[in-house]
Amino acid sequence: MNLYIVKVRLQTTQQYTGAIDCASKILKNEGALAFYKGTLTPLIGIGACVSVQFGAFHYMRRRFESQNLASNPLASSDLSYTQYYLCGAFAGIVNTPLSSPIEHVRIRLQTQPHGAGRLYAGPLDCIRQLGTRNIYRGTLPTLFREAQAYGIWFTTFEWLMRKDAARLGVRREDVPTWKVAFYGGLAGEALWLGSYPFDVIKSRMQTDGFGDKARYRGFLDCVRHTYRGEGAMGFWRGIGPTLVRAMPVSAGTFVTVELTMRLIR
Repeated sequence: MNLYIVKVRLQTTQQYTGAIDCASKILKNEGALAFYKGTLTPLIGIGACVSVQFGAFHYMRRRFESQNLASNPLASSDLSYTQYYLCGAFAGIVNTPLSSPIEHVRIRLQTQPHGAGRLYAGPLDCIRQLGTRNIYRGTLPTLFREAQAYGIWFTTFEWLMRKDAARLGVRREDVPTWKVAFYGGLAGEALWLGSYPFDVIKSRMQTDGFGDKARYRGFLDCVRHTYRGEGAMGFWRGIGPTLVRAMPVSAGTFVTVELTMRLIR
């Protein structure tokens, strides 16, 4: 089951009592295929996004390694955790121009009315209706989320890998694959726990109306509306299914990248 649509519905509407109620009503009213609404756009773009994320991360990593060696040639070139965070934040910022419109289209398709009342015939129709003026709505909270999320993601994974390698007295490259998967999954949990409020604001802005029908005037106005209407917990709606989904996705990503890097080396 695709839990992303459950997360988005919980973030942007209050008609469900929780994740199970949301999933049950989607299945009952829209059918099983509804769980895959809006997946075509990210399916096409996910390869580009992951490539940009890791490409930008390792670019900055090499820059910091060179900087560390230049400042002290006799010391290790290993990055500090602050430098790892900055590398991850840079990766998120570079990825934002890709991820923002891709997620905007997905969210519009996942939250549109079902059946005859639907607004978009598909991803291309959604892109056409949004146009260049609106396709990048929600980019500011996306930028904040991506920078924070990937800064935490890469730093958490590296911290766990280093600690385990030091505890066992082995090289980082010798940490077993199952541990790479486990630590990658934990990093995915940390990613969302550290950035989720930005994601809620992003989703609400990307499902808002246009022109006179717009509820929010911008990022800060959306934050104010959310806090006034729902309190602090409003920024955490849908966190349950997000964390359930995060661990296997993040674990698979890090295992694939880590093993590929080991083979290349």
